[in-house]
Amino acid sequence: MEFGPKDHTFAICAYKESPFLQDCIESLKKQTIPTNIIMTTATENEHIRNLADKYQIPLYVNPGPSGIANDWNFAYHQAKTRLVTLAHQDDMYRSNYVEKMLFGINHARYPLIFFTDYNELRSSKDVSSNKLLKIKRLMLFPLRIKAFHKSRFIRRRILSLGNPISCPSVTYIKEHLPPSIFIPGFKSNIDWQAWELLSRKKGEFVYEKLPLTWHRIHLDSETSASINNGNIRAREDYEMFLRFWPKWIAAILMCFYIKGEESNTIE
Repeated sequence: MEFGPKDHTFAICAYKESPFLQDCIESLKKQTIPTNIIMTTATENEHIRNLADKYQIPLYVNPGPSGIANDWNFAYHQAKTRLVTLAHQDDMYRSNYVEKMLFGINHARYPLIFFTDYNELRSSKDVSSNKLLKIKRLMLFPLRIKAFHKSRFIRRRILSLGNPISCPSVTYIKEHLPPSIFIPGFKSNIDWQAWELLSRKKGEFVYEKLPLTWHRIHLDSETSASINNGNIRAREDYEMFLRFWPKWIAAILMCFYIKGEESNTIE
């Protein structure tokens, strides 16, 4: 059965009082193919409520335990459509994201997830290329070949070297996936952990090489916070590498991976 606009929901994950939330909302409202939009939060406040009211977006408040994994799972479950994209409040989407997403998954046999390349936003400037982006694009290069989208071997080899998949760019095909995607415990590698689990399943990782999202890099982002907060990110990275490699190879990979993550922070 083909997927259409009514089958998709953007679930915005709102947290505290992000100054970038409105930009995210407006980028979703400007899609060339409009779909459903909802907003979820575990930190209900006037800022979030006002924006939800202004743009007439249903708001759902998570009454359960806090934490990124729980918040993402809550947003995932509040979307009642067959497809859901978890929109991160600081990030933005190009106007043809939905158009490309529907085309991609409708030309796949058994899609698990759809995801795209991305640019960065640094001090509100569009950064289309830097060391980190070049490395991630190189890692994903094999998936430019459509025949490899269904290869569990290829995607596990890609993920064994790091996490090049931009979480906000991912659309989940819910009927082909487990009831819950994200496992509580990690603070920064919740998405990499999810891709590793899904990479074992039969189906397709549908990749669009065009950069259809912008990931914002700023001091208050979860990525920057986890890198700067002791060794949280490094510890979790090492644990992920151990899911693919023996300890001695994982240790070598860590030497290179830590240097790459430095570009995810604001100088």
